[in-house]
Amino acid sequence: MKILIVEDERKTAAYLKRGLEENGFIADVADDGEDGAHLAQIQSYDLIILDVMLPGRDGWSIVADLRRRQIATPVLFLTARDGVDDRVKGLELGADDYLIKPFAFAELLARVRTILRRGPTRQSSILNIADLELDLHRHRVVRAGRALDLTPKEFQLLSLLLRRTGEVLSRTLIAEQVWDINFDSDSNVVEVHMRRLRAKVDDPFDCKLIHTVRGVGYVLERRA
Repeated sequence: MKILIVEDERKTAAYLKRGLEENGFIADVADDGEDGAHLAQIQSYDLIILDVMLPGRDGWSIVADLRRRQIATPVLFLTARDGVDDRVKGLELGADDYLIKPFAFAELLARVRTILRRGPTRQSSILNIADLELDLHRHRVVRAGRALDLTPKEFQLLSLLLRRTGEVLSRTLIAEQVWDINFDSDSNVVEVHMRRLRAKVDDPFDCKLIHTVRGVGYVLERRA
């Protein structure tokens, strides 16, 4: 499989290229945004690893342009920008995952493989499963024709679950993506918000979509 690395820090780019190639991937490198955007448009890649702050053109605009052009290549943001708003922005623009620098290569490799197993994701602003539909652009959620009134955090939490439908997400991963990267394991913030989300998304309906995997986390999927 072929991966494009768009990274202006040469040591990081070389480290990524070497590590990916040692694990059987073919890796190209672009060290500025313009070159990265050009390669992403003219060549076929299985995945793009993309920094946000790049010379020439930033990663945000690259992803937005790819999605406007209906180019569905999966994108993993790899960046030092660790704010919750940054992570949410990247995912809402159409990225498939977001990893903060500094990072462990083993974790990056695991995320790369997870994305590639899923294959190209639906890049529409509409995410859905069963009779549930979430519109990223209009910030609107509907189930069985009924509009749901979600708080901003509940919306972020549901959009994360929908993007990773069928995948069990740990409480730590959820907290990193929706709240602060430095998650206190003693906090019950995830459980509280998940309970509130279920009260709106699942409780009024016969078909339950959000499921607890005891000792692991949560998964959104339709079960028989």
